[in-house]
Amino acid sequence: MNPQPFAAAPADAPPLESLRVEPLLTSAFDTDPAGVYAQLRRMYGPVAPVGLMGVPVWLVLDYREVLEVLRKESLWRRDIRYWRARAEGRLPQDWPLLAGYEVRQTMFMDDEEHLAARQTYHSALGPFQDARTPQGWELRSAVVSYADELVAMLAAESGTAGFMDLAAQYTRPLLLMVTTRLFGCPVELGDEMVMDLWRMLDGGPDAGPATGRALAAMTRLAAHRRAVPGDDLTSYLLLADPSLSDEQLGRELFMNAVYLNDITGNMVCNTLLEVLRGNATVRRSLSAGLIGETVNRAALANTPVANMCFRFAARDVRLGNFWIRAGDVVSPSAAAAHQDLMAIGSHLVDSTVSTRAHLGWGAGPHQCPTAARELAGAVVATAVGRIFDHFTKVELTLPADQLPWRSGPVVRGLRLLPVRYELGAGHPVVGQGPPPRAAANGAPDSSHVSRHHARGLLAALRHLMWGTRKGD
Repeated sequence: MNPQPFAAAPADAPPLESLRVEPLLTSAFDTDPAGVYAQLRRMYGPVAPVGLMGVPVWLVLDYREVLEVLRKESLWRRDIRYWRARAEGRLPQDWPLLAGYEVRQTMFMDDEEHLAARQTYHSALGPFQDARTPQGWELRSAVVSYADELVAMLAAESGTAGFMDLAAQYTRPLLLMVTTRLFGCPVELGDEMVMDLWRMLDGGPDAGPATGRALAAMTRLAAHRRAVPGDDLTSYLLLADPSLSDEQLGRELFMNAVYLNDITGNMVCNTLLEVLRGNATVRRSLSAGLIGETVNRAALANTPVANMCFRFAARDVRLGNFWIRAGDVVSPSAAAAHQDLMAIGSHLVDSTVSTRAHLGWGAGPHQCPTAARELAGAVVATAVGRIFDHFTKVELTLPADQLPWRSGPVVRGLRLLPVRYELGAGHPVVGQGPPPRAAANGAPDSSHVSRHHARGLLAALRHLMWGTRKGD
């Protein structure tokens, strides 16, 4: 008999499903997740069994163990088919998180399938990664124009001083506009996508149907760009892999839209919050003009992804103080890992060296691809930077500990970020910008088309933010 190459869990090691677990999502977690993570660490060590909406899950708390899970793809799988409880039919059919994990796309693939899909994505996004290429320059220019348009719209609606919600009136519409521009959505499709992504990301009674409509809209976008290619990510994905069906491409676009809007948007808001609440290390970076470092420090202090996507054990393995059995589900907690990192290595946070140890973009084989990470970082830096370029005063109107956060197991995102503001004398005005250039064939160039798209999107967002006004 051949010796077993790996150790199996001892017979007396308690399986996850036999443990009495306390629910993670409680009122205490909503108000003080760091306190909940600290309590779990005191009770269980680096790994804790928790109940997640009625399903037992291993929550990985310490930085070293989180990195181990993220980096060892052969042991910690992303494909949901490895999940034993799902395979055995022990998950509630209406479990709220299951639908998202059932969407078969790059994030939930492993090994060669994952590498091939990732290479397709990298090839398609590559032209937008480099600011020196026409596509990269145009997109970055569009981000600046969109940010300025939103500030100008605020000034036109509310004046050069007053109150605003930096989440609803700036960050969310900005990221939705960037998504529409990057994906190559026609205005009429873009308006529909904006409406449903807004409902989906905010949650509520219409979130489920809105998710289905948004996925259908992305599938229609894939079909549209197959018929009418453009200078956009959707068309480049088809160029990189012509075998993609409309449904496959729609799933990729859908999940990327969710992450571009929700995760990147949360990083913008969380960075602004860390500056406004007086985080000394974040403010020092901003004062020194190091916007990228400001974002890194804010992500370490307040990561936009609290608990990352599930992994599933490929075999029995000891992690922390427990044996994790093959097919068990683990949730690596970036928020808890950052808490642990700052406790054991505070010199990293206070150092003038870039604090890139944060897990805001993930780590290991499934971390955010380089092209996407650099592009998202540029978007966040631009969004944050334009606020402090245009506003002479921005102050929170609520104490930082009273701000409302979205309650959920994955993201750490604000429901709103209310501020009192004053705009500088040189703030942008609606319609401000250079005249459109013409291409060699006489057609308007993409910057003109981008501004045309922006006007359509701003009309939809105006309706969502303030409602229809008389005379509109």
